[in-house]
Amino acid sequence: MNNPLDQAFRNILQQIDNANHATERPRAARLLAVSKLQPASAIRNLAALGQRAFGENYVQEALAKQRELQDLKLEWHLIGPLQSNKCPEAAQHFDWIQSLSRIKLVEPLNRYRPEQSEPLNVLIQVNIDGEASKSGCSPSEIDAIAEAVLKAPRLKLRGLMAIPEPSPSPEKRRTGFRELNRLFEQLRAQHPECDTLSMGMSDDFELAIHEGSTLVRIGSALFGARKT
Repeated sequence: MNNPLDQAFRNILQQIDNANHATERPRAARLLAVSKLQPASAIRNLAALGQRAFGENYVQEALAKQRELQDLKLEWHLIGPLQSNKCPEAAQHFDWIQSLSRIKLVEPLNRYRPEQSEPLNVLIQVNIDGEASKSGCSPSEIDAIAEAVLKAPRLKLRGLMAIPEPSPSPEKRRTGFRELNRLFEQLRAQHPECDTLSMGMSDDFELAIHEGSTLVRIGSALFGARKT
């Protein structure tokens, strides 16, 4: 009998695959397992099932897990707000930064990225609904941040990320996803190398895929409710 994590993982992969087939888009969505507040043992168990990409909100929490799991070849994404004082560690220890929202962080991320490492993959986080309590740049700031990233040799611009305002209305969520996809396609028109649109979480990832997401961030649907 499959354990709960195994079953949840396979169910989510099937749902992602079904949504990908329904969209018939060339860029299929993939899974980012959000392991915030989960123990390293849970990450190891999921990695044993084949998952390689994991998302963390806090740099220090992630670094502890990375040390414990250094025998595994995992892909680490920072998806939480990035503070200036965390840029050195973030640049050195993550494969992706999904939460770049301020142009002033580009220079330190580039400076601290080790020369022997691959360029740091970067997504620009957009505050699509203008929520005061949420991180992210305004849509009008995307172009300037993108240009700064493109001038940084140790960084690689990959696309956009956002957390649209939660709503019980699927149509309201769809509106936010469509607007982010519009901004993404606008960015791609200028920079065709951009290939990643990170949007959609446990309760709306299928809708996000239908509206253009290429990377869905799923935590509770995989691991169960997080401990606080």
